[in-house]
Amino acid sequence: MSGSSARAADGELTRRLGVGDAVVIGLGSMIGAGIFAALAPAAGAAGSGLLLALALAAVVAYCNATSSARLAARYPASGGTYVYGRERLGDFWGYLAGWGFVVGKTASCAAMALTVGSYVWPGHAGAVAVAAVVALTAVNYGGVQKSAWLTRVIVAVVLAVLAAVVAVGLTADSTDAARLEWGTDATGTGVLQAAGLLFFAFAGYARIATLGEEVRDPARTIPRAVPLALGITLVVYAAVAVSVLLVLGPQRLADAAAPLSEAVRVAGAGWLVPVVRVGAAVAALGSLLALILGVSRTTLAMARDRHLPHALAAVHPRFKVPHRAELLVGAVVAILAATVDVRGAIGFSSFGVLAYYAIANASAFTLTSQEGRPPRAVPVLGLAGCLLLAFTLPAVSVVWGAAVLVLGAAAYGVRRVLSTRRAS
Repeated sequence: MSGSSARAADGELTRRLGVGDAVVIGLGSMIGAGIFAALAPAAGAAGSGLLLALALAAVVAYCNATSSARLAARYPASGGTYVYGRERLGDFWGYLAGWGFVVGKTASCAAMALTVGSYVWPGHAGAVAVAAVVALTAVNYGGVQKSAWLTRVIVAVVLAVLAAVVAVGLTADSTDAARLEWGTDATGTGVLQAAGLLFFAFAGYARIATLGEEVRDPARTIPRAVPLALGITLVVYAAVAVSVLLVLGPQRLADAAAPLSEAVRVAGAGWLVPVVRVGAAVAALGSLLALILGVSRTTLAMARDRHLPHALAAVHPRFKVPHRAELLVGAVVAILAATVDVRGAIGFSSFGVLAYYAIANASAFTLTSQEGRPPRAVPVLGLAGCLLLAFTLPAVSVVWGAAVLVLGAAAYGVRRVLSTRRAS
């Protein structure tokens, strides 16, 4: 059965999202994950070279975003780079991209759920995390329009909290600011490792591409929404990073369990600490909502092609969502949330997502000018940047990430052998 026939049989998703909805979904993914989860470990790796690492991560993210947007406009179907790799490079590379995305982003979901738990009820973070996963899976099950509406509210709350943090940080009279010597304690390896960790925060624009089958006029909407979401996020990240560094300095930032709360406390705005804690929980909820949305859509695409059980390709006749895929993703994330470490999950997720975008850049390189090819330097720089950042991540993240990709490749090979034998 062809891909189009399979989609017709399983049910079509409805194109409901405009540019604003798509940008908000991307912002909800990026801002929550980056500011409240990746800033401290990145500062630990880069020291006062944190802003340089942020700039490097943004350059790689821009290349990836440009390549992804051009591909998404060409192939406006659920699945993102899983679809692009399959169509441009071959079935195996599409499968490997989808595998890296689903596994890596499932780890991201667990990290975000635990972030919610650590801010809402630190002594019972696991229980809160599981409850958050169940609740947001139910929201996604009710339809993508409800998800976009809730994400818009979350983004508005988080941006207001971050604006308050920036205002307090930039106006604080801190002695650390006078002693801070920018970049003097940074190493090349540390900056690259920090950029890889911060890439975890920029990867949210993938959610826009993986929703390609639910976006109105995707050839125009996706290329407009991706750079808008990325640009807004970069401005927010830079402002927050500068203000927190000025108050805490790189070492204190690296050691802080809740760096934004610590920054406003040190700056003399203790009244703002509870507000920041609530903002952190809300931001993580926004990221978790969009992550579950994106992982379930890639699972849907892989199930349609039978790389995953075909039963997961079902679309709910009333809500028009891949309900079985969403329920499975929610169940797996809930289990992981009770067992994983937040910082380890970030590194593991970064490796899988960098592999995913490496394949996206390689796919974009094959586009012709008639197909909307980006400038050649963009996918080349994006591919090289993804590989460089992936293999300078902490060693444990590289080892586990590479092992999971090899496991996925082996499963693909076994499936092909069995299919060939059955055909003969």
